[in-house]
Amino acid sequence: MVFPSLVLNYAGQAALVIGGAPTSDNIFYRLCPSALLIPLVLLATIATIIASQSIITGIFSMTRQAIQLGWLPRLHITQTSADGFGQIYVGAVNWMLMIFTCGLTIAFGKSDNLAAAYGIAVSATMLATSVLLFIAMREIWGWGFLQAGAIAGAFILVDMAFFTANLSKIASGGYVPLILATFVYGIMLIWHKGAEALSARLEEAAVSIAAFMSNISQARIPRVPGTAVFLTHTKQDVPPIMVWHLTHNRALHERLFVLTVRSESVPWVKEPERLTVKEIAPQFWRVAARYGFMERPDIPALLRQAADHGCRIDLSDVTYYVAHETVFPRDDGKGLAKWIEGIFAFMQRNSAHVSNYFRLPSDAVIEIGRQISI
Repeated sequence: MVFPSLVLNYAGQAALVIGGAPTSDNIFYRLCPSALLIPLVLLATIATIIASQSIITGIFSMTRQAIQLGWLPRLHITQTSADGFGQIYVGAVNWMLMIFTCGLTIAFGKSDNLAAAYGIAVSATMLATSVLLFIAMREIWGWGFLQAGAIAGAFILVDMAFFTANLSKIASGGYVPLILATFVYGIMLIWHKGAEALSARLEEAAVSIAAFMSNISQARIPRVPGTAVFLTHTKQDVPPIMVWHLTHNRALHERLFVLTVRSESVPWVKEPERLTVKEIAPQFWRVAARYGFMERPDIPALLRQAADHGCRIDLSDVTYYVAHETVFPRDDGKGLAKWIEGIFAFMQRNSAHVSNYFRLPSDAVIEIGRQISI
């Protein structure tokens, strides 16, 4: 139904132009008698509002996927439906959309002035989609280079022609989507670089399991009842947060549980592939959990699943330890540029709390802070 309607719409506008109708105003509204102009404007407005909802929902979903993959800081995400996983609300993103929309409306004044910006945005999106199609054919479907190139190349050729033709409109408003895209990508790149630098510094402070257990035995560190769950990014050795905890409290729980949560470049991870459990010392487990970018980690539920893998954990007596790093520039000249570090530090300070992100019970979480130079 939609496709024939679109064909009639554009064919009707083309017929009016061929018939000599002036093109100074919007030809779309010439398709109806003047008496029906107001109802048509109302119908078009309603259709625009409906279409905008899909764009807003898509932006929310992409934001959550970027967070899961480590390209954006944690934001507060509200699940608006118990039935649909994709029904979410991201307040920070929604406010940014409102600010940009109002700013564009005020700056451009009327929709006709947005034509240049719209053309650049649409043609660039079509070109990017065709390039991603080629990547998907190669990396996901396993197609050969020539086969993928022949099919995707046909789309890329057409999209490149449209994009190149729209480049002449950059000065008349086409620069707006390019600036916005550069801004968003810059934020994502800075966060990703900062997160990688932070993880690298944490890896440098890791202590081997053998040395750590030997130190506990030699120093006669007291062991208290219960289970301590340490959330960390490190994939081997003893995580720095456990070392910090031992340094300050001079005691350890009887059962130690080191948990690393990784986000994969797939939407969903099968349950049998979710957990990897390894007992690296008596009553000392290292667990790696895998989640897809469309899934939200749930650590308490994960512990119940780990108990089925041989981890003797009393779920009613668990204390969660999370790290809170405050970053500052390195003074040896080997770190990030100061302006990158400053922006990353600002985003980290204003990101959502890790306890909410992992659904940790607030009355069982201990946060350990430390300053780290990157």
